[in-house]
Amino acid sequence: MPAISFFEEDINYKLKNKALVRQWIKDTIVAEGFKLKELNYIFCSDAYLLTLNQQYLDHDTYTDIITFDNSEVEGNIVGDIFISIERIRENAIKFGHSETEELHRVIIHGALHLVGYTDKSVVTKKKMTQKEDEYLAKRSFIG
Repeated sequence: MPAISFFEEDINYKLKNKALVRQWIKDTIVAEGFKLKELNYIFCSDAYLLTLNQQYLDHDTYTDIITFDNSEVEGNIVGDIFISIERIRENAIKFGHSETEELHRVIIHGALHLVGYTDKSVVTKKKMTQKEDEYLAKRSFIG
């Protein structure tokens, strides 16, 4: 079983170029000085992610991503990342990106959370966006 797996929960969604996306995520994690142990990406609906947001984070709002860090050993990455495909599609239109570009940004955003980046303040959000841009530019694929 690969260290990075992709699943669907309550939707049908097939990620393109899975092997290339896996390698890109792994390269990002390694470049940040971490070891990839197990990472699951779960693509889901707004409703599914809203339920998780309410249940685990006590937030009653839609979001594009929720990242759960399950690591028990410092420096090792173990996590579950839930991504709303509906939110990705809406945000792609809102921000003028392709759906693929927006999805890749959110995929790498979740990985960056697991290696310690946050987006709770203007300063940390700016740094995280810079890192997203840096790693998006390193993709050897687009579609």
